[in-house]
Amino acid sequence: MELRQLRYFVAVAEELNFSRAAGRLLIAGPSLSQQIKALERDLGVRLFDRDRRSVSLTPAGSALLPQVRDLLARADDLERRAAALSGSPAVRLGYVNWLPADLAARTSAVAQVHVDAWVAPSHAQAARVAEGGLDVAVCWVRTEDLAQRGLRAGLIGADRLCAVASGHDTSDVAARDTAVLIDADATSWASWNAYAEHVARDTGARAVRITDGGITGPAFFDHVRRCDRPVINSPKGQTSSLPPDLVRRPVVGPEIYWTWSVVWRADEARASVLAVVDALREGVGDLGLQGPGVWLPEGDPHRQ
Repeated sequence: MELRQLRYFVAVAEELNFSRAAGRLLIAGPSLSQQIKALERDLGVRLFDRDRRSVSLTPAGSALLPQVRDLLARADDLERRAAALSGSPAVRLGYVNWLPADLAARTSAVAQVHVDAWVAPSHAQAARVAEGGLDVAVCWVRTEDLAQRGLRAGLIGADRLCAVASGHDTSDVAARDTAVLIDADATSWASWNAYAEHVARDTGARAVRITDGGITGPAFFDHVRRCDRPVINSPKGQTSSLPPDLVRRPVVGPEIYWTWSVVWRADEARASVLAVVDALREGVGDLGLQGPGVWLPEGDPHRQ
């Protein structure tokens, strides 16, 4: 059981509608449903009665809701108290699904860092930094987003994206022979959709438009099985376990990369925040992204 799952539970309980709650949380509807089911399994009780037309709290859900709200309030208070004891406010850091493995080692000497439990898409995390809800975020960002929101970005990581295919062939596959999914839910998948549109335009990959949030998870695997070509996996799915009937295949011609930036406000003046930014960027370099055969989308701030 995780704090973010409890926050998801409260959002659904307040909205009594999974689609509205997902929009409020800026996550995909299927992902929200999966997290609620996981929470129900962990707690050993059903929290919601739901069908195609309505969602309602079960008696157990109604009984637990005030306790969950109290627990979340106490968790927030604990974070505030810890920050006060440290002598200076913690630097609030948001992320999508990737953080440097040595985050604590890089930052512990310069500032206390609070990793925000609200996992949200890249565009949402960048917006939270611009609005002041976060001090820094690790996300994918475009040059136009930086200009519009008054942000700066520094490269700290990159994922080489593979494709997932049916069968047993694990050999390289040309980018032009792959497919890339684009979901109709622009709220949850705005960053990925923008990236995927560039992949299709620049490499010749086939754009497949979907409406079920199947960019990740079991729905993604179902799309792979139905597709007649390998499907490029999103960054969220790069380390997920695959069903036994599916395999990963390296994409070549070109190699397709997704970048991770640390993002902060351009007018940031607090020494603790700038020290965290510097610590995360130290020694990273260009990660080989300027070499031949590497593809980054137009508008990526780390593309030359």
